[in-house]
Amino acid sequence: MFRLDGKVALVTGGSRGIGRACSEALAAQGATVLVNYVRGEEEAKKTVAAIEAKGGKAEAVGFDIADVERTEAAIAEAAKRHGRLDILVANAGIAIDNLVLRVKEEEIDKLFAVNVKGSIFAAKAAIKVMMRAKTGRIVFLSSIVGEMGNAGQTGYAATKAAVLGVTKSLAREYASRNVTVNAVAPGFIDTDMTTQISGDMKDAMLKSIPLARTGRSEEVAAAVAFLCSDEASYITGDVLRVNGGMLMG
Repeated sequence: MFRLDGKVALVTGGSRGIGRACSEALAAQGATVLVNYVRGEEEAKKTVAAIEAKGGKAEAVGFDIADVERTEAAIAEAAKRHGRLDILVANAGIAIDNLVLRVKEEEIDKLFAVNVKGSIFAAKAAIKVMMRAKTGRIVFLSSIVGEMGNAGQTGYAATKAAVLGVTKSLAREYASRNVTVNAVAPGFIDTDMTTQISGDMKDAMLKSIPLARTGRSEEVAAAVAFLCSDEASYITGDVLRVNGGMLMG
């Protein structure tokens, strides 16, 4: 169940954190995984090595999704090289936290360039390939703050809310081509981003989670792998929350 044998998957920001967990989970199910990175080439190579050590197939692919031309060219070239592109996991993203009275225009521009524009144009390039094959899976990584907001994260929350709108719109546009488009919205997950949160704030957040613990990247990756599988072929335009009950409904 949930096997991805013969599939080719691209995971943007796939070298660390949730992206690395997604890369490893897709490879474990039989997919050949293209591990995207921007500056972390060594981390990407480590991810590839970890996958290959378990008998999987992967390669590191370097490009910045904020660079539209480079993104479209890299995805087209990768699809041509492998003869297909079945799965896109649009995971690459950045967080710049600030109270709105302190936020700078360039911070908002950078957030949207990577988290929204980059994800849209990565999807555009992947969809071109998937339309010809008349099948495909796209999964965007959003966030719980895109649905419920969070003090000090107005810009980041805005981008993650935008990703949900992109998900639903693309799902309607390409359902007739058998391309499903969904989002996964993680809650409080143990990653490099969350380790920067102060102890008091972390304790307060844990009290708001019914399961009373943080999540693991592997738990997010499992949800992503499911949405990429044939078993999820009747799910599109949906948001799968992985948040320990922190947000329900």
